[in-house]
Amino acid sequence: MLDICLEIIEKSAKIPSFSSFEERLHPYLISLVSHKTDIRYKVVDERNLVFYLPGKKPGLVALTAHLDKINHFGSDYPAELPFEMTDKEICGQLDNTVGIGITMSTLLESVGKERPSLLVLLSEMEESTGLKQNPHLLRNGGKGLQHGMGAKRLSSWMKQEGVQPDAIITIDTTPLFKGKSGLALYGRHWEITKTEPSQAEIDATEKLMNTFMELVPIFTVANNTNDYLHYGAEMNFPT
Repeated sequence: MLDICLEIIEKSAKIPSFSSFEERLHPYLISLVSHKTDIRYKVVDERNLVFYLPGKKPGLVALTAHLDKINHFGSDYPAELPFEMTDKEICGQLDNTVGIGITMSTLLESVGKERPSLLVLLSEMEESTGLKQNPHLLRNGGKGLQHGMGAKRLSSWMKQEGVQPDAIITIDTTPLFKGKSGLALYGRHWEITKTEPSQAEIDATEKLMNTFMELVPIFTVANNTNDYLHYGAEMNFPT
């Protein structure tokens, strides 16, 4: 699975899918499932992607990542973005191609396995940097765009379709460790979104976080902003 994950990270990192131009990644990601008849996909509101794999066990788990990259190159960007991988490190546009690699490789490796159904949600406009600093580089000069709009649109789509995952897990890079290595576990979205969680949501969130801590004790429990806040607030369900 690691080799597949790293390959997806590399190929995704080279594609200039900057904020509001996320559809540039679609052909490659869709090609990954083109021969997997069990996996279905859908484009939601032009620039968001949904992949679905029916499971062989009860339940539905959603894995999410964002498609957009920050444009560090300006209007004169290369057709293929720089990328380098050695035995020790990976250098390139990794936010959030790491999340894409993990979610998509998990999806591909889950085919035929005894697992619950799996939903992969890949969103537009998670990054806020472009809107704040360089709106002229975004589609239509940034008009009509909002930070987190992809997660909100995908949440609306789930509500419209009557899809309620048992858990929504967002995978993203984090500035928490300030350049050092580390793994962070964010939960309790209501601390930031200021929404009012039900006791059931609190209990389910704590149970899921405890499960992660048992599996990976080196997690640092913290909180920060990314798409998980929007999924949590919009779905009113543990993320």
